[in-house]
Amino acid sequence: MTLRSILHYPDNRLRQHCPEHTSFDDSLKELVSDMFETMYHEKGIGLSAIQINVITRVITIDVSKEQNQKLVLINPVILEMSEPILFDEGCLSVPGFYEKVERFNHIKYEAKDVNGNKFNSEASELLAVCIQHEIDHLDGKIFVDYLSDMKRSKIEKGLTKQKNNNTSPQRTENPYIK
Repeated sequence: MTLRSILHYPDNRLRQHCPEHTSFDDSLKELVSDMFETMYHEKGIGLSAIQINVITRVITIDVSKEQNQKLVLINPVILEMSEPILFDEGCLSVPGFYEKVERFNHIKYEAKDVNGNKFNSEASELLAVCIQHEIDHLDGKIFVDYLSDMKRSKIEKGLTKQKNNNTSPQRTENPYIK
C-alpha cells in the first residue's frame, strides 16, 4: 500500500472526464488498496481515482466511523434518484471547506466490483451523497461547481492563502460520520 498525493482544486487535471475501467487485475487491486490508505490517512469518506491523478472510473468509499465498511465502485452509474436534499459537503481536493450542495437523498445504482462482476444496489443519506459526489469527480465536476460565484471565490481565496502560507487545514474526524 502506498499513500498517494491528492490533487487540489483548482488543478485542471480534476476536470478530466474519466473513461471506463476495463482491466480487472492485480494493478486494480493495488490501486484500490492505495486509494483506501490515502482516503483513511486524510480522514476522508470517499475518493475517486482522478483525485490521485489516475484517469479511470474507480471510487472507494467508507462512511463508517470504524472504517470497516469498504465500498469499491468501478464504472458506477446512477439508475434512479429520489427527492433532493441539501447536504453539507467537503472534499479532499478542497481541504478545509464545507458548503451545502443539493443532492438526492436516495439512489439506485449499478457498478462493478474489483473482479469485474456487475451489481446493483441502493444507498440513502450520507452514502448516497458520497456516491454522487465521487461520480461527479469521474465526470470532471467538483462540489464547488454547484456553489455561487461568491462562495466559490471565497474558497479559492482560502486555498490560495493556505498555499501561500504553506499550510494545510488540520485533519480532523469527518463531521458527517456518526
